[in-house]
Amino acid sequence: MNIPLLVFADDWGRHPSSCQHLIRHLLPRHPTLWVNTIGTRAPRLNWATMQRAVGKFAQWFSSLDSGEKAEPIPEGLTIVNPKMWPWFTKRIDRAINRKALLAQLQKPIAQLGSPPIAITTLPIVADLMGELPVRSWVYYCVDDFGQWPGLDGPTLTRMEQIVVQKADRIISAGENLAQRMQALGRLSKIVTHGVDLEFWQTPVPPAPELARFPHPRVAFWGVVDSRLDVLFLRQLHNDCPNVTILLVGPEQAPPPEIHSLSRIIRIGALPFSKLPSVAAAVDVLIMPYADLPVTRAMQPLKLKEYLATGRPAVARNLPGNLPWADALDLVDNPLDFVKRILERIETGLPEAQKMARLRLQQEGWQTKAEQFRELILEGEPDSQSMGNPDPLETTPKGK
Repeated sequence: MNIPLLVFADDWGRHPSSCQHLIRHLLPRHPTLWVNTIGTRAPRLNWATMQRAVGKFAQWFSSLDSGEKAEPIPEGLTIVNPKMWPWFTKRIDRAINRKALLAQLQKPIAQLGSPPIAITTLPIVADLMGELPVRSWVYYCVDDFGQWPGLDGPTLTRMEQIVVQKADRIISAGENLAQRMQALGRLSKIVTHGVDLEFWQTPVPPAPELARFPHPRVAFWGVVDSRLDVLFLRQLHNDCPNVTILLVGPEQAPPPEIHSLSRIIRIGALPFSKLPSVAAAVDVLIMPYADLPVTRAMQPLKLKEYLATGRPAVARNLPGNLPWADALDLVDNPLDFVKRILERIETGLPEAQKMARLRLQQEGWQTKAEQFRELILEGEPDSQSMGNPDPLETTPKGK
């Protein structure tokens, strides 16, 4: 028997999160009910919130089951878009969402045929644990949402504490996150992020959208928000007048000073499928995050994506980047940031870093999905375990 899965995470197809990569590789062996949630960002009167709200209403009142119309739904996947109240701060808010979700999820869960394993990447399921007809709960910790800019940090922190205590099993995306779980009183197993080498290493032409910008070009892709370090970007902007600086991705209240740096070019969001052509068009990839609690907890998916492109990469020296310190340049201050970028523009990818990136061959999403599967099935008497493909990383014993 292949046990079905119930997953609470970001909207399927909205962006390729680690959970989506893992579940995609577990289909159709494990029929999956994927719950597109309302999210964790409290509504605000701004354009980004309005766009997101329109998208949610379209999901709720459309006859389609998917939040992503352009991509066919994989075999074995069912997507539901439950109507939810967009707040969790007060007791009444949580009670409304608890009642709404329990009512809307009973039928689709029953249609799975047997009780599923519930997996959540989000703390907002705290009030559902012990209420839904599932066989076990897995908390897949991918971030510290209590520290994220624009989110209701105190509420999410309280709800995460409940999830951590009630979860049957916890899987963390990195050692730094496992240490967070340990501080909350629970040990967890680690499954680090993977990478799709074929996607990133298949030759593609440079992005035509960037052709009008002169070389040398450096680029960041991802959400442009307050996690970026203005000091790093300003130093690069002021010291390198001949370098084109590209920020590729949606904006969510970035530091205002970014708008005043005239030679920083904000491309906006591009489809994920175009990012390999962005890499092909630039000389160096950069990750200029500030040193903050939220960035110290991050396990950025883009790290291994950057490495897989074959382009030089310069990033802030943060815990999530340390396991790959030999494969890119890690810096602690704006001056070193600029120095390393100019060196890599001049020399390209050093041979030692190129050799270090050969470890990516063992980091594919299929391998990570099999590790993840072994852990979510741990202790399930009627699971069909396939055996551990590789030794799994674990947190140190003891608290």
